[in-house]
Amino acid sequence: MVELGWKSVGMLELTALPYISRDRWMSWVDAADIFLVDGGDAVFLGHWMRQSGLAALLPSLGDKVWMGLSAGSMAMTPRVGEAFVEMKPSITGDDKGLGIVDFSIFPHLDFPDFPENSMTHAERWAAGLGNHSYAIDDQTAIQAVGQTVRVISEGKWRYFGS
Repeated sequence: MVELGWKSVGMLELTALPYISRDRWMSWVDAADIFLVDGGDAVFLGHWMRQSGLAALLPSLGDKVWMGLSAGSMAMTPRVGEAFVEMKPSITGDDKGLGIVDFSIFPHLDFPDFPENSMTHAERWAAGLGNHSYAIDDQTAIQAVGQTVRVISEGKWRYFGS
């Protein structure tokens, strides 16, 4: 993602933050305009955000932007769904995200390298969550600002009410 031409890019390793002086890494967080958070295991990401203290800071970061890709978005949700817990058993014992937004995300809908990410699987996944959710392909983004949620898409997506 650094090839997008940004003026500067820094990196926070969440698993290391609990062992670094908070004053040091807080200056990096304060200096950031945007947090670009890539994929992986959303539950693992959420766990280390809690452990590091970064999760508790998110509501106080004002106008900073969180740009999540795949698990980087899923970690912001109330639940990721058991199908997306990559570490078995889960590091936390559940499928909970951080609950920053009130909906869940099924990413990479119909992506050729992930045949399990079909609409049929998304319907089953959504039925077991108990909260609003979206299935989105890789040409779709969800913008959440306060209570306003907007789907931006040139691809395929679906909303599932709870």
